[in-house]
Amino acid sequence: MDEGGGPEARLPGSGPATGEPEPSGSLPPAASGRREFLKNAVATVGAAAGCALLGGAGAGPAAGATTGIVRPPGALPESEFLARCIRCLRCVEACPNQAILPLDASAGKARASTPAIRARRQACMLCNKQEGDWLKCTEACPSGALQKVRRDADEIREKVTMGTAVLDTSLCYSYIGWTCGACYRACPFPQKAMTLGLWERPTIVSEACVGCGLCARVCIRYPQAIRIVPREEDRWRV
Repeated sequence: MDEGGGPEARLPGSGPATGEPEPSGSLPPAASGRREFLKNAVATVGAAAGCALLGGAGAGPAAGATTGIVRPPGALPESEFLARCIRCLRCVEACPNQAILPLDASAGKARASTPAIRARRQACMLCNKQEGDWLKCTEACPSGALQKVRRDADEIREKVTMGTAVLDTSLCYSYIGWTCGACYRACPFPQKAMTLGLWERPTIVSEACVGCGLCARVCIRYPQAIRIVPREEDRWRV
């Protein structure tokens, strides 16, 4: 499975490649230990993800409710996921792209320290160019909250439903007079999860999108024209 890449060029009025400021926390020196960093991340990046996605602190929404949280690949439906996840952070440690981080207390007691992906900060690479037979996070999960998924394009398309990309054509450069196509070139399943039309105008094929977030990660528009929402929130597409 080949990895796509975004262009280096910037269009007038565009933001940085990420489209938004990085969280205040930074990666620690190697000597501090990765596990210590992951625990500290609950209070930094987890805060950004939890507050932004859930809209506030406190107890948070009910366990099975729609939350805006994008879970790692292989995750069970939210209520089942929360029942099985033991907050061990092994999936976080296993992720080769550091795309998975734990949510902080603002996500609510039921979700604090559970893993989530904020694609605009770092997308899921689907373990592209990694060794081994399985997606690393799914292989590391000891509780079954993440079901094992092979590093096989067909199996990924069949089993991975992290979310779906949603495109705002009023913001997308290719729809308002420029040409871009960065999202299409980043998509791991071009012509399946995303197609490209005249003037490099992308169209999301929702039923084939796995929600990896690579398109959102490389979107050069600010505010971003493409974002990832969980499958249950697909009805709120812009």
